[in-house]
Amino acid sequence: MRIEMRKVIACLVIVVLCPAAAASPPADQSVLAVDSIGITVNDLDRAVDFYTNVLTFEKVAEHELAGNESEHLFGVFGLRLRVARMRLGDESIELMQFLAPRGRPTPVDSHSNDRWFQHVAIIVSDMDQAYARLRKFKVEHASSGPQRLPDWNPNAGGIEAFYFRDPDGNPLEILEFPPNKGAAKWHDARGKLFLGIDHTAIVVADTEASLRFYRDRFGMQVVGTSENYGTEQEHLNNVFGAHLLITALRAPQGPGVELLEYLAPRGGRPIPADTQANDDWYGQINMHVRDAGTGVVVKDPDGHASLLATER
Repeated sequence: MRIEMRKVIACLVIVVLCPAAAASPPADQSVLAVDSIGITVNDLDRAVDFYTNVLTFEKVAEHELAGNESEHLFGVFGLRLRVARMRLGDESIELMQFLAPRGRPTPVDSHSNDRWFQHVAIIVSDMDQAYARLRKFKVEHASSGPQRLPDWNPNAGGIEAFYFRDPDGNPLEILEFPPNKGAAKWHDARGKLFLGIDHTAIVVADTEASLRFYRDRFGMQVVGTSENYGTEQEHLNNVFGAHLLITALRAPQGPGVELLEYLAPRGGRPIPADTQANDDWYGQINMHVRDAGTGVVVKDPDGHASLLATER
């Protein structure tokens, strides 16, 4: 069952929109599923066209939100929000355009080690074909080109990946697993090039602090770790000297959440403390939890947002 923001807002009583909320959670916030990933865009029609025609997502729903309850849920006064739900395989994203008020643009000098970085990892059946398709549509590169991670790395060796951006500058990744890695469904293409979403990745300052939030508070399970560095990782992230500690977490259903801690370079900038949902760099992980009480938005220690809703 998917999260529908209209239903979440209908039962909204209280909203938490700060990291301190971790001190007093409702009775049981165990995550049952990652429902979807929310992405803020400036032009919903353009974004829907891109995700549909370039990446072969299917638009399954669209609605608008406004009013006092929506303002309290997102912490944005006077909002009017268009939301389009897009599905690829078994997974979904939600594209969010704030018709009012407009937020701030992503800093033009953003890098992949800045902590507002969040991407959605789309699995492909053939990296060469997928990259050629992205070139055909003249997508903006975020990597220098597809990278094959080296075989010396036991948990990441053989994975091919490429970072790029959607028309609003949101980072995305295409990723192809070798035969010995990834879920079985990623090796059953059935003639499709773009298969689904494996995870969303977020940059964090301290893996242990993030694990206390996602693992200890919400019950997500660590399913893998990897330490990635070398020229391939540098060119993938487009960060010179990139050396990452990567921790993969999963709920019982839905895409995973991947924590990216840059062991080097350590100069990534924090998410601005005054970030709002209408700012272009805002992303949101939509989760089904066992007992959210009501719809609630919480932020992790780095300021990444999650919308929690009880499955109904």
